[in-house]
Amino acid sequence: MSLDRARVLVTGGHGFLGRHVCAAVTARGGLALAVGRGDCDLRNPVATTEYLRGLRPDYVVHAAAVGGGIGWMKDHPATALAGNVLVNTSVLDACRDIGVRRVVGVSSACAYAREAPQPMDESTLFLGEPEPTNGPYGHSKRLMMVHGRALHQEFGLDCAFVVPTNLYGPGESFDPTRAHVVGALVRRFEEARLARAVAVTCWGSGHATRDLLYAPDAAEGILDLLETGGGPDPVNLGSGVERRIAEIAAAVATAVGYTGEVRWDPEKPDGMPRKVLATGRMLARTGWAPRTEFAAGLEAIVACFRSST
Repeated sequence: MSLDRARVLVTGGHGFLGRHVCAAVTARGGLALAVGRGDCDLRNPVATTEYLRGLRPDYVVHAAAVGGGIGWMKDHPATALAGNVLVNTSVLDACRDIGVRRVVGVSSACAYAREAPQPMDESTLFLGEPEPTNGPYGHSKRLMMVHGRALHQEFGLDCAFVVPTNLYGPGESFDPTRAHVVGALVRRFEEARLARAVAVTCWGSGHATRDLLYAPDAAEGILDLLETGGGPDPVNLGSGVERRIAEIAAAVATAVGYTGEVRWDPEKPDGMPRKVLATGRMLARTGWAPRTEFAAGLEAIVACFRSST
């Protein structure tokens, strides 16, 4: 399938990932229909179905989510669970009801078990409990994929699901209560540089690892899967490169020009101890691979933060 001249509805289209998806849709000749919180309460199934029916999308990318960084997830487990279950259910059922040609749901690597074998392969996605600090959010993403498979089996809904790793890039949140790892570190080190602080203290031990993917690259991968399809089996979306949090922090410090000491607070949570995704299924299905080097991506997000302050 081609997105040229197609109507592509993007839930969460005004958010971090959604904006990059909309830009990528436009670049492929499609019409991006961004849906955000101010447009429709996606927790309401009747309102969601009627709103989507009015927009007449050919395709849907479901990127809306209720979430935040590790601190927010730890403090709002019920909000994360209930909000995402309601939104995911409403959107998928609406896609079935109005007969979209295909929907791609954006899941999360948080759905994997805390002790999942590394690199994390899609065949192990439902084995074991997610990391407790974001466990309810992870379970809501698992349920979305189960729901999609059930709709495919019972009603023939053409759906696919990407499981992205930690995303970073221009447009991500720098709010201390909601920022993810790279955005939080950029803010912390840039503020320390401006204050000429002699040391910066970061959360956790620094030993945990993460797989980081530049958000515009992720958007291209999502659209490649939207065009290719292949059924509801989940597909990882990652860089395949495992980096220690301490290594990431050092790279961010270099990118902003901070030269002071980096300290760690092991009393704060590390989150999942290791996280890197196997990328073979995505490559085999679509041929997609990330294009942006980590250093170049950091330059872009640092420039974004500085222009927003």
